[in-house]
Amino acid sequence: MRFVSLMVLLAGVLAPLSGAVAARPFDVEDLVNLARVTDPQVSPDGRAVAYVLRETDRAGDRGVTGIWRVSADGDSSPVRLTAPGASASQPRWAPDGKALYFLSSRDGAAQVWRLPLGEPGEARQVTDYPVAVNAFAVSPSGNQLALSMDVFLDCTDLDCTRERLDARAADPATGVLHERVFVRHWDNWKDGRRAQLFLAEMGEDGRAAAPRRVSAGLDADIPTRPFGSADEWAFSPDGSALLFVARVEPQGEPWSTNTDIYRVATHGEPAPENLTADNRASDTSPAWSPDGGRMAWLAMSRPGFEADRYRIMLRDLADGGTREVAPAWDRSAHGLAFAPDGRSVFTWSDDLGHRRLFRVELRSGDATPLSGDGSVAGFSVGPGVLAFARQNLAAPAQLFATSLRGRNERQLTSHNAALLGEIAFGAYEQFSFAGAGGETVYGWVVKPVGFQPGQRYPVAFIIHGGPQGSMGNSFHYRWNPQTYAGKGYAVVFIDFHGSTGYGQDFTDSITGDWGGKPLEDLQRGWAAAQASYPFLDGERACALGASYGGYMINWVAGAWPDGFDCLVNHSGIFDNRSMYYSTEELWFPEWEMGGPQFLAPEGFERHNPVNKVADWRTPMLVIHGAKDFRVPLEQGLATFNALQRRGIPSQFLYFPDENHWILKPANSVQWHRVVEAWLAEWTGPGATQE
Repeated sequence: MRFVSLMVLLAGVLAPLSGAVAARPFDVEDLVNLARVTDPQVSPDGRAVAYVLRETDRAGDRGVTGIWRVSADGDSSPVRLTAPGASASQPRWAPDGKALYFLSSRDGAAQVWRLPLGEPGEARQVTDYPVAVNAFAVSPSGNQLALSMDVFLDCTDLDCTRERLDARAADPATGVLHERVFVRHWDNWKDGRRAQLFLAEMGEDGRAAAPRRVSAGLDADIPTRPFGSADEWAFSPDGSALLFVARVEPQGEPWSTNTDIYRVATHGEPAPENLTADNRASDTSPAWSPDGGRMAWLAMSRPGFEADRYRIMLRDLADGGTREVAPAWDRSAHGLAFAPDGRSVFTWSDDLGHRRLFRVELRSGDATPLSGDGSVAGFSVGPGVLAFARQNLAAPAQLFATSLRGRNERQLTSHNAALLGEIAFGAYEQFSFAGAGGETVYGWVVKPVGFQPGQRYPVAFIIHGGPQGSMGNSFHYRWNPQTYAGKGYAVVFIDFHGSTGYGQDFTDSITGDWGGKPLEDLQRGWAAAQASYPFLDGERACALGASYGGYMINWVAGAWPDGFDCLVNHSGIFDNRSMYYSTEELWFPEWEMGGPQFLAPEGFERHNPVNKVADWRTPMLVIHGAKDFRVPLEQGLATFNALQRRGIPSQFLYFPDENHWILKPANSVQWHRVVEAWLAEWTGPGATQE
């Protein structure tokens, strides 16, 4: 057994493993009430950082976002810039730094607003269009806005889309006729509209003129759905051109991961040019070099695989010469920004249970970590300064800044300080063990709040989703280990084969082997944890998982039926066959199982939970949302039906208004209370003597 980390970070401060107990343990009520820092944006002069702070409106059962600003030197307190109550998001600096643009729906549909800084004045609405603005970007000279809006492709103006939507709303008939697949995605049924890219000139009065569509002819969503943002666009330094990402696969969109980088001139009526047509896999995150002569982007190499390694690519736009940067760096890059001198780029990647910010030199390919332990959650580059949000297992994200070489790091924000001062977190550490094939696998242990040596504690064993993801040193708002530690449970979780941050071969190893190596890693990791941590009571343990983790709960129920006292399955797959024919992103099961089900049935049957229902005997709580189209509701219902028909103690928690995730504060609290009651029923939260 080799321990990777014997130090524990508690709320940003080193603390001993014994775990000092504060006034009260952490609880889900604290979780939903924490303010969340996101989207840092460094000012043009590098002296300030604007960011988004999400606060919880419990009475309204929603999150409310606002725009804040703080000095980059850390010598002043943050200042709220937008009024409380009305959400504002996507802060973007005017090129001269004298104003901030942002999105707000304070007067109805989301539109772009402009807030002057350093002078008296209220925020002023910049766009006033008949449809909502999804995302935007400001040109380097400030004379144009790039905008995304949902429109019908055959409409020539925005009024056409508005009129058609109003007519549909007035029609008593509610049927929608679809002519091609991908009729729903994530949590929305499609209505024929596409998110299209527009440019709007800024008038002398500070308002945007009528926009013109620059993505005409592309049957695609810009930015990509469901999680794309304006980070998929980039104006050239001189403002003459715009790079953007699109997946133009109208007939094969559900089974294609082929996104491309397009370039379009910002004046005239040119057609968009596909710059990455030769790569049939994903291309994304375009960035211009400061001199405008080069383009960097992230590219996968295997079509159909959503978890392939993102390589950093660099192209000379004059001669077309293209090469991969840092081909020997075995990490998958996410997010991309040039350093001001154009000699390096910044990106983040999962890395051995952490999510680190890296500086990658373009000439040598050297990748240097800049952010230390924990998980980066967004970054921005400015003159001489790098701002980023970072979190860890015992601290929600705060804003930090450092030099472009990672020196002189300072913390800029301390939101939640009063609340965090009232509560205690469980101490944690990382461990490693020999997993499947003898390869090193990593896991984490979190001690219960109030831990006392010589006591044994029941265990919450969490299995992460993805499956190509990582559950590591991060503060999670849906699966937070500290909510269990606060109830007296020790927590164990394993980054099994297939997880990210350990090299692409490790990530690839789960494909076609969902119930093989990962299950072996979970079994070995659980045994290793019990051998190394005597306070883990292996006779009182419950396993919990969501998405792929929920699939694994169903697989554990049949393949490891004596492993745990109870199980919790959130949005888990019950039957690989029916899942294939009812999910939306078909590229995922087709890659993982070896092709379409009708061509590769053996791949879908190899580790299919439905085939082991006869071996199920462990009590299970099943949870599912009706708006989950990634893993449709029927998978959860089938799981519950199977449990009930077998006579196995079971419960079904159904959310009619939630998707693959539980997002509303009241629903999150209910989710946790039901799960806590289930664990208590089968394991009991009290400590016992070793």
